[in-house]
Amino acid sequence: MDSSPNGSEKMISDDDVIDYSVKPEFYDPELDAKDELWVHKKRSGVVSDAVLSCPACFTTLCLESQRHEKIVTQYRAVFVENCKIKNEEVVQVESNKKQLKRKRGKNGFEAVESGKVKPVCCLVCSARVGVIDEDEVYHFFDVIPSEA
Repeated sequence: MDSSPNGSEKMISDDDVIDYSVKPEFYDPELDAKDELWVHKKRSGVVSDAVLSCPACFTTLCLESQRHEKIVTQYRAVFVENCKIKNEEVVQVESNKKQLKRKRGKNGFEAVESGKVKPVCCLVCSARVGVIDEDEVYHFFDVIPSEA
């Protein structure tokens, strides 16, 4: 048996073996239309600036969001999915630095200038994606937006 690289064995690529004239068994040509219908039904006709996804695992976090007026990489929303609120941790917003800092209180909450703000994480991978304020409005700043 000849084991040299220049032997008589012919290399066959996967493209030579695959028959592209036959549609794959799991192919559904109507899937995009079905997905679009599902999203429209889920959103009840509400127009959204973006669909938001987790930057770590790409899990959908929000179908209805509104982009921040000045900071185009930030979004806010009321209705979310696949999000987990970290009640034991409080985030303090420092207005002069426009930076978020974590702060733990004995009871898990501390009042901050803009009220109680708690971190929000992805339910699937626990990546931190934003905060929720005392009015139960989610503010997302670490997300991947896509066309709504």
